[in-house]
Amino acid sequence: MKLAFSTLGVPGMSVPGVLALANEHGYHGVELRTHPEEPVHTGLSPAERAETAALFKAEGVEVLGLAGYARVAAPGDDAPVLDEIRGLLQLAHDLGAPFIRVFPGADPDRPRTESDALAARRLGTAAEDASALGVRILLETHDSHRTGADAIRVLGPVGHRQVGALWDVMHTWLGGEQPDESYAALAPHLGYVQVKDIASADDTTPLPLGAGVLPLTECVDVLCRHGWDGWLCWEYEKRWYDSAAPLPALLGAGRGHLGRLLGEAA
Repeated sequence: MKLAFSTLGVPGMSVPGVLALANEHGYHGVELRTHPEEPVHTGLSPAERAETAALFKAEGVEVLGLAGYARVAAPGDDAPVLDEIRGLLQLAHDLGAPFIRVFPGADPDRPRTESDALAARRLGTAAEDASALGVRILLETHDSHRTGADAIRVLGPVGHRQVGALWDVMHTWLGGEQPDESYAALAPHLGYVQVKDIASADDTTPLPLGAGVLPLTECVDVLCRHGWDGWLCWEYEKRWYDSAAPLPALLGAGRGHLGRLLGEAA
């Protein structure tokens, strides 16, 4: 498997700074948080996109994906959601990223079947754009659809190879799903896996990998048993937790922990 980390852990850091961290600590790629407050976002000019792509290529680091914030089950008109997704798809294409991330974001007061149908319709429409650009849209296990069982209620009806799943191991755990259950649900659609660690269900402040309660060993074991050979991405949510330790000092130990889980030679 290949290993990456998310720039959510180093908010606002320049692309050269991120690339230096990736190479220093042996990560194969980076997931880019794509937001106007970050160096990489959909407002970049064609020249800025080309420059960013060239920086990654020169350093031998891959752009794993773009972590966007489109909410495909959110109430309202389709157009703003689809425009947001299309902007992310174009940026991913320009940077050479294979994936973009979207959230479910359903209204909890709306009937579940309606939210599922809304999300499936939007994803089905956007899938044609994704196919044309060679990028996959990944629905993250998150918020209103935090388990694999929740996600496949949307992904099943879409039935398009350019629409898949991003398995966030914290959310499936918080949803009461065991790793083997999550994998069984998501495997036909799985794009990549976000790993992290936290102290408890009541305290989701990010911790170093292996220092918390999330079943990382079990998650990696189930992936290995089934011969899955994709990406593991460490999403350390420093952006939302001021008290969390800075990520750069943790990257080396985190890389070592993931290597041990994968059975890499010391």
